[in-house]
Amino acid sequence: MSEEWIDLNGKVVIVTGGSMGIGAHIVESLLKNHAKVVIADMAENDIYKENENVMFVKCNVTVKEEVEAMVDKAVEKFGKLDGIVNNAGVNRPRMLVDYYHGDPNHENSEDDFDFMMGVNVKGVMFCAQAAARVMIEQQSGVILNISSEAGMEGSKGQNIYSATKGAVNSFTLSWAKELGAYNVRVVAVAPGINEPTPMGNPEHVKELAYTRGQEAGSVSTDYQKVIPLGRVGQLDEIADLVNYLLSDHASYITGTIMNITGGKSRG
Repeated sequence: MSEEWIDLNGKVVIVTGGSMGIGAHIVESLLKNHAKVVIADMAENDIYKENENVMFVKCNVTVKEEVEAMVDKAVEKFGKLDGIVNNAGVNRPRMLVDYYHGDPNHENSEDDFDFMMGVNVKGVMFCAQAAARVMIEQQSGVILNISSEAGMEGSKGQNIYSATKGAVNSFTLSWAKELGAYNVRVVAVAPGINEPTPMGNPEHVKELAYTRGQEAGSVSTDYQKVIPLGRVGQLDEIADLVNYLLSDHASYITGTIMNITGGKSRG
């Protein structure tokens, strides 16, 4: 949406991985709804350098000390923390065994496992933990994790990635039970197939096509067959859901994973 549609005036929100893709759309929409935003990313972002309601902090979410310092800077600048969107994530299309016998580099490796688990699971835990310490003291706040349909349904050629998102879902359900007594809500948003993001770059598509036994460089896009609404999702639609869940209108929603998939229910 191009105009304000929900009141987030005065809310302070951290968005990890906010420099590009879904994260960038979330940042833009939060600002349009008058939130104050901290972009935590490894990729430099100076788009909003003249905007007093935005702060960029270079942060590797897999390093606990950097995450804690980032949260401290956010609170120091804006005085509080109302929400954190754990959006930073990575993916490498891989298969357990290369039964096509074409390229063993597409099999799961220890490096692939550590890379995806590091960002998608450990990074989410570190960020949630640092944010929760502040929110418990405030007796308010929202931890919002970006999951994936793959974490609920599995996905051919993305088994490690799917496992990381399954872990995020479990974190979400458990943390909601732990933090509810402190008026801290924990929710997850699980997108399906969306318009292109950095994860949809040509090399990624090429690798995913191989793991699925499809023509090199091409992944099936017959969305009429797999998505009941017959189209891919828009990143702004994901951002709108995130804005709603961070708002006071969602004050009784916690401990849930909300699919935003156009009705698609298989990986």
